Amino acid sequence: MTPGATDLLLVIDVQVDFLPGGALPVPDGDAVVGPVNALQHRFRHVALMQDWHPADHVSFADTHPGRAPFETVALPYGPQVLWPRHCVQGSPGAGFAPGLATDRASLVVRKGLDPRVDSYSAFLEADRTTRTGLAGALTERGISRVVLCGLATDFCVLWSALDARAAGFDVWVVVDAVRGIDLDGSVEAAWTRMTAAGVRRIGSDAIT
Repeated sequence: MTPGATDLLLVIDVQVDFLPGGALPVPDGDAVVGPVNALQHRFRHVALMQDWHPADHVSFADTHPGRAPFETVALPYGPQVLWPRHCVQGSPGAGFAPGLATDRASLVVRKGLDPRVDSYSAFLEADRTTRTGLAGALTERGISRVVLCGLATDFCVLWSALDARAAGFDVWVVVDAVRGIDLDGSVEAAWTRMTAAGVRRIGSDAIT
């Protein structure tokens, strides 16, 4: 793949709280920083996603008395995994990972701002109706192919890839520039779902 004027690199949630030692660490999550930085120089268009939760967000286990992280509760929009408190607006953990290049990004989109609704996807929040505006922004820029990287494969990368496909984009995921949480085989399941939806895989060495 040689990225051109209609290609965009979408960097998902490469933030402090998702790195080893963070509030919600993705195993080996810091390993994506180098590949993501290298990829940015190969794309004319780069967008960064950022989890940006209010302190009382519904996805935090400690907002549900008696509940523990990684339990699931029923919310008006469906089942919700409860997470450790993470990526609180303005906190150090919500910042981009140390060493992550950000100066090539023409667009930074924050998600998960509504305290009542979680947001894994870069395109649609968990209620499946509230849009982030990213699809419209990319369409106005003439983007037709979205190449994803970042964290985590089995949650935010997965849902972003599926929603990008549903929005009509050609979607690729860079396999060596993502890492997953992997709850009970969730990474393998995520790749299965993405493949079924027409999402394609590529290595960073195949992007020139």
